Amino acid sequence: MQGFFGGGGLKIHIDLHADPHRVAAGEVVPLDHVPSWKTGKNPFASLPKKTFENGPQPPPPPTMQIQQQPNQWYGGNSGTATPLTGANGIMEGGGNNGVVVYAYGDGQDVQGAVHLILPPGKSYDHLGIKVQLLGRITMKHATYESRPHYDFISLLKELQPPGTLYQTQTSIPFYFNGVDQPYETYNGRNVSVRYIIRVLVERKFFPAMKHDQDIIIQKLGVEPRLNEMIKMEVGIEDCLHIEFQYKKRCFHLTDCIVGTVHFMLVMIKIKYMELAVIRRESCGDGLASNVASTGIPSAHIGGNPNTNNGHSVLTETQTLTRYEIMDGAPVKGESIPVRLYLAGIPADLTPTFDSANNRFSVRYFLNLVLVDEEDRRYFKQQEIFLWRKEYGN
Repeated sequence: MQGFFGGGGLKIHIDLHADPHRVAAGEVVPLDHVPSWKTGKNPFASLPKKTFENGPQPPPPPTMQIQQQPNQWYGGNSGTATPLTGANGIMEGGGNNGVVVYAYGDGQDVQGAVHLILPPGKSYDHLGIKVQLLGRITMKHATYESRPHYDFISLLKELQPPGTLYQTQTSIPFYFNGVDQPYETYNGRNVSVRYIIRVLVERKFFPAMKHDQDIIIQKLGVEPRLNEMIKMEVGIEDCLHIEFQYKKRCFHLTDCIVGTVHFMLVMIKIKYMELAVIRRESCGDGLASNVASTGIPSAHIGGNPNTNNGHSVLTETQTLTRYEIMDGAPVKGESIPVRLYLAGIPADLTPTFDSANNRFSVRYFLNLVLVDEEDRRYFKQQEIFLWRKEYGN
């Protein structure tokens, strides 16, 4: 990964080395794009091109949609989404213009080199060259203009004392080892967790010249010892009664959701049934005050959904995918199997964030929706927990 910054004839190039041994061991993983909150990831991109040379091309990925549901069994949140322009310099999803992006495992050493490039025959006076490793939580929404950043890591090393650069290119290695990285990189709709390599070239009478390079950190999780089955009975009195169950509550990011929907009473004309995966991002000060006691962010507890004990809480709800599991009217006693592969969702899934740094949370829900012949929608949401089993997924 690299970048250039021009100023006074000096260009700064940051080269992050990916140790081949760590790449071979799976501790540093090359990615085909920078993870983003946006939907639209092509689930077929990792397959060889010849798979589709003589057959039909895969359909275009679905766009982000916000679910509108007037009739509910269960209180839920729906929201609106607006396009995000690349805020704070972090790269959004999509192609990388041929640049390889590496994801570093939790606790891996970060090393590389700073290249300082001058035009031939030029020199450059400076008051010292430094490199900094920052871990930063950035609030992207206008609500946080007065305090948009919080740095949970700030390490500074001097690369070169004050002096003069004469050579056309000066290369200086840097190395950060044994750094505790408490959070995984996250590029959300209204909040991001970034790890930044920053080079500072101090100048006389002027602010330091700086250049930033983002790196991606991922953290492995462990499946809980008690991963109980989800089993619930829901319905409308004298009209509809169903029982649904999923084999477990916690899933890794490439897992398969397996379950069954059993109809015990059907007195309304159902047209179809679908299963949706929803991501809910909440950010705001003091977010953990209600999470700790209830397990539910305060934005989803009765009352004003935009406040949390006097603090502002912003919540975005995003439907990542919809999967039709039944077409036509069911009969009493009928069972519908459910099988949904998380790896096929056209979005970058992340582990569940539970009130990270008391500032934001990211939660995932399964949304079972029934639509009757009058296009009335009935739904039931159930929270699931995601964890990372392998780097790069």
